[in-house]
Amino acid sequence: MEELDRISVGEFKETEKSPIVLVLDNVRSLNNVGSAFRTADAFRIAKIYLCGITGTPPHRDIQKTALGATESVEWEYCLNTGIAVEKLKSSGYRLCALEQVENSTMLNEFTPEKGGKYALIFGNEVFGVEEDVLKACDQVLEIPQLGTKHSLNISVSLGIAVWDLMVKLEQF
Repeated sequence: MEELDRISVGEFKETEKSPIVLVLDNVRSLNNVGSAFRTADAFRIAKIYLCGITGTPPHRDIQKTALGATESVEWEYCLNTGIAVEKLKSSGYRLCALEQVENSTMLNEFTPEKGGKYALIFGNEVFGVEEDVLKACDQVLEIPQLGTKHSLNISVSLGIAVWDLMVKLEQF
């Protein structure tokens, strides 16, 4: 890690975080959960909310893809996603679900407010983001796609969305 000029877990915990949190809404794959932690570490995400049936650390399948990021990234479990959404909304976060719905905004056309705080919400691999959670969101974002498949894996969507928001919020 020294050769890559990476910070330690302790330094990570003390450093300023990006204005982004992640919400995993009933994500069933522990590998996707681990990937979310690893991406969160890479971009200094403030926190991950693990909701509903979403698995929590410690678990070997999460660790397999997180590669230790569960030690650096702050996380909280919520029995249902509505609890996390209410908490984030009252803390001034703009709630953005990643989903394919009517009237969604294409990610490449989305312009976040500079200085704003954002919660990116990712849903279940089969059913997506819960309907009541979608209704509570300020925005629904969609990643444009050109192929024959109708969706991307959550870990891929999460990486694309976080990278896009980090660039637009000038976090680099």
